[in-house]
Amino acid sequence: MQQGAIISGDRIRTAEERAANAARMARALSESGIGTDDCVAIYLRNDFPFFETSAACTLLGAYATPINWHYTAEEAGYILRDCDAKVVVIHSDLLPPIHKTVPEGVTIVAVPTPHEIAAAYGVVVPETLPEGVVLYEDFIRDREPWTDLPPASRGTMIYTSGTTGHPKGVRRDPMDEDAQARQAEQVFEGFGVPPDSTDIRTVMTGPMYHSAPNAYGLSAARNGAAIILQARFDAEDLLRIIDEHKITHMHVVPTMFVRLLRLPDEVRAKYDVSSLQHVIHGAAPCPPEAKRQMIEWWGPVIYEYYGSTENGIVTVVTSEMALNKQGTVGKPITGNVIRILDDDKNDLPPGEIGEVYIWRPNRTDFTYNKREDARREMDVEGFLTNGDMGWLDEDGCLFLADRKNDMVISGGVNIYPAEIEKALVGMPGVKDCAVFGIPNAEFGEALAAHIELADPGIGPEDVKSFLAGHVAKYKIPREIVFADSLPREDSGKIFKRKLREPYWAGMPRRI
Repeated sequence: MQQGAIISGDRIRTAEERAANAARMARALSESGIGTDDCVAIYLRNDFPFFETSAACTLLGAYATPINWHYTAEEAGYILRDCDAKVVVIHSDLLPPIHKTVPEGVTIVAVPTPHEIAAAYGVVVPETLPEGVVLYEDFIRDREPWTDLPPASRGTMIYTSGTTGHPKGVRRDPMDEDAQARQAEQVFEGFGVPPDSTDIRTVMTGPMYHSAPNAYGLSAARNGAAIILQARFDAEDLLRIIDEHKITHMHVVPTMFVRLLRLPDEVRAKYDVSSLQHVIHGAAPCPPEAKRQMIEWWGPVIYEYYGSTENGIVTVVTSEMALNKQGTVGKPITGNVIRILDDDKNDLPPGEIGEVYIWRPNRTDFTYNKREDARREMDVEGFLTNGDMGWLDEDGCLFLADRKNDMVISGGVNIYPAEIEKALVGMPGVKDCAVFGIPNAEFGEALAAHIELADPGIGPEDVKSFLAGHVAKYKIPREIVFADSLPREDSGKIFKRKLREPYWAGMPRRI
C-alpha cells in the first residue's frame, strides 16, 4: 500500500494527484467567486473529492462545510442558506432529492457516484444531470494550479446537530502556523496520528461530515498516512481490510465494536489484527463489557476520547484506565482543565453531578455562524460547556451522566436517560436502546424506551423486571416499544430526535 495514497474500492489516488487536483480546484473555486471566509458546501460520502475540496478551501482561506447527506431537503437547504454557500460539491445520486432547495446562484459541482459507494448503498446513479450542473472533472480540468501563499487556515465549519432547534455552524477563527502546529500536537495526543505519518495505515469507517471522522481523516491525509475508505461499515469487511492492508491506526464508534463482537468466533479467527497499534473511539458511550472484550481480543490498543465539535478533544482513556475505572471518559489531555459547575455556576466537589465546563489552552476560538448569542451562553470565565452533565472522581477522572438537554424532569425529579440506557444494554437479549422523555399530564414528563431486541421473546414486563434490579423505580420507563431496528446515522448514533418527535407533535412545549 503506497504511503500517502487513498484507496476506495479498486481506485487509488496518490498524495501528489490529490495535491494537484486541490490546486486546480482552488483555482476553479476562486473563479466561481470563492474567497477568504466564504463557504464551500461538501455533500459527499467519503471520497477523493472530499479531501481535495477541503484542501482547496485551505488554500483559499475559505471554510469547507460538510453536510450530513442523510438530511432531508429542508434540512440540507437550511444549512446551504445559513452558511451562504456559493458552491456545493455533491455526489450525483444525492442531488435529485435536494436540487430544488439549493439556493439560486449556487454553483453545483457533481461528483459521479463511484461504483463501490453505489453498490454499498444500493443507489442508482443518474445518467443525466440537471441543466447548469457541472461535473467535478470538468470543473477542474485545464485550470491553472493555485500558487498563492495560503492565508490563515479557517478549517472545516461543522454544523452541530443539537437536540432542539436548527443545527449551528461552528465557525473557527483563522489559524496561523503556530495555532495549526498546536492543534496538530493535540490531534497527535488525542487521535494518535503523528505529524509525520510515514508508516501509518488507517481505514476510514465513519462519515466525514461528522467532526471527529473529519478531523481524523483530514489530519491523516495531511500528515502522509495511507488511507483506505470503507464505502459502508461492515464488521467482517473491516477485519478483512485490517488483515489485508496491515492497518495500524483507526477511528471507530462503539456500535462498531458491538457489531464486531457479534461475529462468530470462526469468522473472527480468520483475520490477523496484530498490526493494530492505536484504535480510538468516541461519539457515544461504550458499554464496559464491550470495551473489555475488545481489549481482550485486540490487546491494549483501544483508546477512548471525550470531546465535541466546539471543544475538540478534551480527555483520553487508555485501555488500562478503562479496565480499572469502568465508565470513565478519562483525564484531560495536556493543558486542558475541567470544572463541574452547579446551576449557579459554583464549583462542585468530586462525586457530585453538575454541568461539565472545559478550558483548552490551545483551542482556536470560534463563534456559531450568525449565532454569537448562543456562543456567549456556553461561556463561563473562558470555560465552555458542551451541555453535558457529569462528575469528577478523586483522581480527576471524568464520568458523564447525560446531556443536559436530554435530562428528563418527571414530577420535579431530574432523570438522566443515559443511566437507564447503560443498564438496558446489559440486559441479555437487548441489542440497543434509546430512552427519552415524553409528555405526561400528571408528571410533566414520563420515560419511554425504544428497544432493539436480539431475543424476540422478551416482553415489556421482562424489561421492567430487569431494570428494577438496576435503577430506582421512578427511572423505569412507563412506555416500552420494541423495534426491529432503531434509526441511525452512519456513525452509529441513534437518531433519538426522530423517536422523540412524534410524541411531542402538536404539543405547545418540548419538555
